[in-house]
Amino acid sequence: MNRMTLSFDAKLENEAFARTSAVAFLMPLNPTVDEIMEIKTILAEAVVNCMIHGYQGREEGQVRVSVSYDETHRVTIEVQDSGVGIEDITLARQPLYTTRADLERSGMGMTIMESFSDEFEICSHPGEGTTVRLVKQLQFHE
Repeated sequence: MNRMTLSFDAKLENEAFARTSAVAFLMPLNPTVDEIMEIKTILAEAVVNCMIHGYQGREEGQVRVSVSYDETHRVTIEVQDSGVGIEDITLARQPLYTTRADLERSGMGMTIMESFSDEFEICSHPGEGTTVRLVKQLQFHE
């Protein structure tokens, strides 16, 4: 098992840092270009959701990203905020549902994360924050 954790301010410019750092950490697994793109997309959606929804655009919170992998190339990603939380997780997981139509959000973030993951869980408590946990099985490559 190998693990890494990042913690950074909830500023949109830090989203690219989270994506690139996580992918760099996974390079010993020799992921395919498609796997890299899917992981980067998962992370972008999860991190931006923390900033836009969890902290409602305020740059005063922290986002925590943890990535781990094991000898079978099973990758686990957790993205956590201490923001406002999600009132109704079932509703939030519906395609096209958004709480931020004012920002022209598509409401597809959760759907995209779930479609690129082998396992997808959300744990959230209003007023306490949200943790998104995703598992992706990477192929073995020489």
